Amino acid sequence: MVNPPNELKNRVLPDLSNNYNSHKLMCERAILSPKNEAVARISHELMNKIPTVINKYKSVDSVLDENQAVHYPTEFLNSLEPPGIPPHKLFLKVGVPIRLLRNLDSPKLCNGTRLIVKTLSPNVTEATIITGCVSGEEVFIPRIPIKPTDMPFEFKRTQLPVRLCFAMSTNKAQGQSLKSNGLLFSWSALLVAPG
Repeated sequence: MVNPPNELKNRVLPDLSNNYNSHKLMCERAILSPKNEAVARISHELMNKIPTVINKYKSVDSVLDENQAVHYPTEFLNSLEPPGIPPHKLFLKVGVPIRLLRNLDSPKLCNGTRLIVKTLSPNVTEATIITGCVSGEEVFIPRIPIKPTDMPFEFKRTQLPVRLCFAMSTNKAQGQSLKSNGLLFSWSALLVAPG
């Protein structure tokens, strides 16, 4: 058991500002939490330790039925973060781990594939796959339209289909091979477990 959360981050991903280029380290380690909010918070905090320039990607959100646009303004759509959908404001840096949220090119680029960002452009990111049988291969991930299916209305978000992945939910970690991980049960209960 470790406490506080900063100790957990340092135990699982030691000296991150110098080790972020180690694909092996990023592939074998992650912080796990049952809460998506904690996963997002930890990933953003760890991204801030990477000494590269941050890029902000804003999605383009719209309702599919133009008659509903008055009921669901763009600002409201921007505020939505349904599970499995990238956020409206996606912050990325070269060198950070990301997780793919959609199947783009099976079996190589599937939902859950972990990658490391190599370059960032306005509408595409180049990344290196760090998991699976094609580990080490470089790929391009474009912005794509994504339509959530579990909403009471239909809308479309055009965004890079990725999330930061220093931390991941316990559900998304199933099937991952991690040699070292930290479990964040809550801000007061932390556990570091060797793989």
